[in-house]
Amino acid sequence: MAATFSTALDVHFAVSQSDPKRPIFFTKRLKHQKPSQRFRISYQADRLSSNPKSTWVNPSKPRRSVLSLQRQKRSPHAYNPQLRELKLFAKKLNDCENNEGALLSVLEQFPHQPNRENSLLILNSLKPWQKAYLFFNWLKTNNFFPMETIFYNVMMKYLRLGEQFEVIEELANEMVSNEIPLDNITYSTIISCARRCYHFDKAVEWFERMYRTGLMPDEVTYSAILDVYAKLGKVEEVISLYERGVASGWKPDMVTFSVLAKMFGVAGDYEGIKYVLQEMKSVKVRPNLVVYNTLIEAMGRAGKPGFARNLFEDLIESGLTPNEKTLTAIAKIYGKARWEKDALKLWEEMKSKNWPVDFILYNTLLTMFADIGLVEEAEQLFIDMKRSENFKPDSWSYTAMLNIYASGGNVDKAMELFEEMFEVGVELNVMGTTCLIQCLGKTQRIEELVRVFTVSSQQEIEPDDRLCGCLLSVVSLCDNREDIDKVLACLHQANPRLVEFVELIKDEKSSLNTVKEEFRRVLSDTKDDARRPFCNSLIDICRSKNLHERAHDLLYLGTLYGLYPRLHNRTADEWSLNVRTLFVGAAKTALEEWMGTLAKIVKRGEALPELFSAQTGTGTHKFAQGLSNSFGSHLKELGAPFKNSEDKVGCFVATREDLLLWLQSKIPSSCTVIS
Repeated sequence: MAATFSTALDVHFAVSQSDPKRPIFFTKRLKHQKPSQRFRISYQADRLSSNPKSTWVNPSKPRRSVLSLQRQKRSPHAYNPQLRELKLFAKKLNDCENNEGALLSVLEQFPHQPNRENSLLILNSLKPWQKAYLFFNWLKTNNFFPMETIFYNVMMKYLRLGEQFEVIEELANEMVSNEIPLDNITYSTIISCARRCYHFDKAVEWFERMYRTGLMPDEVTYSAILDVYAKLGKVEEVISLYERGVASGWKPDMVTFSVLAKMFGVAGDYEGIKYVLQEMKSVKVRPNLVVYNTLIEAMGRAGKPGFARNLFEDLIESGLTPNEKTLTAIAKIYGKARWEKDALKLWEEMKSKNWPVDFILYNTLLTMFADIGLVEEAEQLFIDMKRSENFKPDSWSYTAMLNIYASGGNVDKAMELFEEMFEVGVELNVMGTTCLIQCLGKTQRIEELVRVFTVSSQQEIEPDDRLCGCLLSVVSLCDNREDIDKVLACLHQANPRLVEFVELIKDEKSSLNTVKEEFRRVLSDTKDDARRPFCNSLIDICRSKNLHERAHDLLYLGTLYGLYPRLHNRTADEWSLNVRTLFVGAAKTALEEWMGTLAKIVKRGEALPELFSAQTGTGTHKFAQGLSNSFGSHLKELGAPFKNSEDKVGCFVATREDLLLWLQSKIPSSCTVIS
């Protein structure tokens, strides 16, 4: 794509000092360097682990410049002795009704013969854009004087404020037809308006058209088109434009670096973000608060909380004061990373330094406390919000608190909060409903669960896949048929097909092919991030009903449909089972399946590695239960020779010799499934 773009520009842009066959833009790929382990994001030379690569220009073949380093100067306004009178007349025009008849009646009182100077002054004084456009057309219709580029530029700026790209494009084409030259300001206005109106392809089209006329963009237009390509996701074109501009002597500003950082941040490209930091250092540009915010958000999306924290510390050390957006971004990152110490430090700093807050930040802090499990801090903040005049808790505030109580198993407080929402007139949302149903299901308070679901239905809350998955999980926890039927009745309202599939897998007469086909249909109606939890819950339901063979069928189908891509891993020295993303029942099923497969391998006399491991992981949430205890208990039930690893938490290991002896003792019964 980049090559095509470059060639298109080169065909129409002739400059004598360069080889015309060479493309005006190159499309060098961004070379990512492997970051050092102790890389510290900073603009101080002693902290940056590697020097940024400078943009090299071959002196024997200088590349043609791609932009003008001088902004086009605006035409100076000549002194007009009638200025006061004209301003009063402009005020009359602004005060009249915004329609053609009213405007024309006032224009009949024009104090002087309209000419270039007084008409331009009037045009510059009108608002809104509709009134300015009527006056502009009146000037053209009466043909008082030849219309010049500056009149079109002023009118286009009004239209840009009104986001009227189609009208701007009509005027631009009119200029071409009437042979009125389009200057840098004209093209810049067209391109920036197209960007503002999300007509990115049109912005690119006019940018290329600008080059074909032989006109060089200035740095404002250049920055705007960089942003357009970034929003289109054309990383190669952005880097090519950027590096060609730097090679032409352009010094990028904060806006440019913010565009680059946001582009790489959206893609979660840490190496690209590092490239931006290095480029800023190479041109000796220190970030302002806007760029810092963009970089911190980008690091969060790239999954680099440590580097985001370093950037935040650099921001403070540079003397800048974080704003609400900065604090919201860093709070989200700390919450997602479950960094309790850093979250508490941030909270204390915010209070002691009186940093600015807004409603979004308050809710983000509550969510951060919920993610980490900081109950006391969340409760205090929630009380502060209730006392505040401007930041009263809303639906999302209550949801964060419901999440905290539900995660900690504090059902009574969660239900108190639920009742309080009715009293203060705050409506429940789907996330709050899910939190309540989850904790009520775990404690088998099914009557209250049904009431919560009924209230959510009455408030016309649309059940999502996460809520359906939660109800499905509760079914596997229910001990008696009556409770199961109540939960399934709720689930049937939310997702009838899912209930039909539950009944299908419970029927032992259902063939694997039938289950496979129906399971495929269920998955096709489910969002990607909910498919694996659905499968996990269905396996748990089967195990709770002693349908072990069906549980293994579902694990097979889940693997077949790519729901468990990293379940198994083999190297020359170690074979491992990774059940981190499985629920307890599904993890037990995967272990049994693995042991059965290993037993068959032993029976065939095939070679085995020195070490075997099963990884359950350990939850980083304060209230996380984890798989480790349940999985370890199941290993003991099976008598499998796996022991807790001394090096890794949530990892069980066995040697080849120990596992071989155990498998050989189980071979008569393990060729199918060990259970």
